Amino acid sequence: MTEQKRTPPTKPALAEPSRFVDVYRRVLSPQTRRAIATKVSPRTRHQLKQWVARASRDDRAGERRAERLARRQPDLLAESDRIMVTADRAPRVARVRRDITPLGAQQANLSTVIAALDEAGVAHFTVRGVSNQSSVVAVDAVDRDRVLAALATACARVPGYVSAALGAGDQPEGPPEPGFEGSVWRHLSTTSVLRVTWYWTEPRRLLVLGHAYGCDVEFWTRRDGRLVAPRRNRVTEEVPLTATAVAAAPALFSSLAPPTSTATVRTRPEFAAPLPEDVTFPIDVVYTWVDGADPAWLRRRAEVAGVPYHAEAASAARFLSRDELRYSLRSLNLFAPWVRHIYLVTDDQVPTWLDDTAPGLRVVSHREIFADPTALPTYNSHAIESQLHHIDGLAEHFLYFNDDVFLGTEVFPQDFFLANGISRFFPSPALVPSGPPTDDDIPSSAAGKNNRALIADRFGTVLTQKMKHMPHALRRSVLHEIEQTFPEPYRRTAASQFRSMNDLSIASSLHHYYAFHTGRAVPGGLRYTIAELSNPDTPARLAHLLARRDRQVFCLNDAYSVEEDLAAQLALLIPFLDTYFPVPSPWERV
Repeated sequence: MTEQKRTPPTKPALAEPSRFVDVYRRVLSPQTRRAIATKVSPRTRHQLKQWVARASRDDRAGERRAERLARRQPDLLAESDRIMVTADRAPRVARVRRDITPLGAQQANLSTVIAALDEAGVAHFTVRGVSNQSSVVAVDAVDRDRVLAALATACARVPGYVSAALGAGDQPEGPPEPGFEGSVWRHLSTTSVLRVTWYWTEPRRLLVLGHAYGCDVEFWTRRDGRLVAPRRNRVTEEVPLTATAVAAAPALFSSLAPPTSTATVRTRPEFAAPLPEDVTFPIDVVYTWVDGADPAWLRRRAEVAGVPYHAEAASAARFLSRDELRYSLRSLNLFAPWVRHIYLVTDDQVPTWLDDTAPGLRVVSHREIFADPTALPTYNSHAIESQLHHIDGLAEHFLYFNDDVFLGTEVFPQDFFLANGISRFFPSPALVPSGPPTDDDIPSSAAGKNNRALIADRFGTVLTQKMKHMPHALRRSVLHEIEQTFPEPYRRTAASQFRSMNDLSIASSLHHYYAFHTGRAVPGGLRYTIAELSNPDTPARLAHLLARRDRQVFCLNDAYSVEEDLAAQLALLIPFLDTYFPVPSPWERV
């Protein structure tokens, strides 16, 4: 099965590349650099060195430009919520908000434009554009002078930026220019589409959200009693000259917006109805998590009789916690705000930093979901995953995350589910070994072989591919059906306290193949990478991730470490994760 090619969304602008260089130097000890020199290809090392040199050069030039601008116009930074950043290779005045997210930047920019037009008495309506990141507002071209004056005033009040945006895509037609300088507006006076942007950042300036989240203002022209769009959108090329405005949900205009939002935007009736491709059903997220350093949990585990069949099943790496969950939740808050509810499945454990009373999250005990309580306690992720569909209140459509999986940029419901409910799955190039399970198989391979036997017996096909270690799009009804269709192997998996040679990997593989063969799943494609923490090239991979921020999903996997490795790994991971995800999620204690 081959992956579908998908158009990459515009990535957020990155503030001050020297910060990434600083992190890179902090996490790369001389010993690690020597290890990279022996393990990483010369081409990769060359690319990494080029990036470091370019980032340092661009940063120094950007800092000098920012200093000159601040000296020339000190009033731009007069308010306490403004700060100078370097983005798009130029100095920018950015507004500071501790909880800023891509959706927050998009909505704030749209609201500022709408407020400016309302203040000027200009009629307008929101358009369903082709981007999920930027917004679009339409105005009558006869109001051009009043619109330009209103936007110039708004950009002068709070420093904003403007550029021409003639195409239908995300990118403006040229670099954003300071809208608080009057001369800028003169050469934009005949442009049919403007993108207006206010830059946003968090207090440490590690993330800057810029022109990708701006608001486009389209000047629609009159023709035969109708208004005609200056460029393509997803709904219509023209609307009546006059019509009664209607209120519509923000989710109709951006798949980033939660479908449950009670907010509304003003639009025309043509843009107020869902389209066939819109995902309108709720999607939840389920995490499984364990704190392998918890003394009480370690005592319970030691009391369980028997030895797992394969050393990896009891490896310390399977249970070590490096605070990944905190940052995985941050990535979810930043890049998938459309998720309805989060369920954290644990063995009666709660991270100390987690606010388990915060709206939108519930901690679920193993005792709540296991149909057979005698199977507990369990230390087998395959067993736990076999019971996820028993979570009370869980949506029919949900994503299953491990805590070592992170979103690297925006993802949308359509990346995981079609609007008709069909789920997507993500095959890996890695193959399930041939033949029946043996004692030499690692647990995931043995489970893949067991899955293969069931699929071959039921559907007559032979599965060969494993699945990528990324969010798994699942349906409760399919999981219930699998449990009823294969009751005995399902029961054995749920009853196995440690990973066993008889396990099924249900949530991460069997669901996808079963749903595919029954017409309820199709292959998908997301930009993805995985870094194995025990590999010496991991620091280089993390540096590349920070520099590019172009992976929609990445996994920081670990199957071989021991507890003695934890301190060094924390010194590597925490600076990386804290730099990549600097905005606390709503589920963290203040």
